[in-house]
Amino acid sequence: MEPSVKKKVMTVDDSRTMRDMVSFTLKGAGYDVVEAADGQQAMSAIATTKVDLVITDLNMPVMDGLTLIRRLRAIPAHRTLPILMLTTEADDAKKAEGRAAGATGWIVKPFNPDKLVSVVQKVCG
Repeated sequence: MEPSVKKKVMTVDDSRTMRDMVSFTLKGAGYDVVEAADGQQAMSAIATTKVDLVITDLNMPVMDGLTLIRRLRAIPAHRTLPILMLTTEADDAKKAEGRAAGATGWIVKPFNPDKLVSVVQKVCG
């Protein structure tokens, strides 16, 4: 089911293939999607583009996902912005580190498209 008002999702991953897969899945569900290749690009883009949700990888060059989350949470306007981790990391210690940084949720790659859409609908409508 498509959202009644198009929500904008930012997908942050150094893998173009992964960004394309997330973008294809979410656009098919009615979301607008913007992309960034790492945390630094995401910080630059989010300064000028309002997004309703960030989906970020953990391990990326330049700025990793945990650093991105910490920097976004330090900005008052983004303290409540939903942020999902989408990563190959399934270790409980890493998940705890993500929660401590401010991640809203954690999805392990490879992702199921229906599950991704379901989680996105839950966190941003």
